[in-house]
Amino acid sequence: MTDNLIIACPTCKKSLKWKDCEENRPFCSKRCQLIDLGEWANEKHTIPGKPVILPADDDLQDF
Repeated sequence: MTDNLIIACPTCKKSLKWKDCEENRPFCSKRCQLIDLGEWANEKHTIPGKPVILPADDDLQDF
């Protein structure tokens, strides 16, 4: 069923055929996959929700 599915790469928007065995899916290449990973790491992409407040380093000494 996915043999004829055409998708757009989330990074560069290039059209490509969906392949279950493609290691970079849904990206068209390793380059686009790494660009997306970098955007998550730089917090350009986020998941909406309440902010998480981490304890101060001083509070961790009690453990």
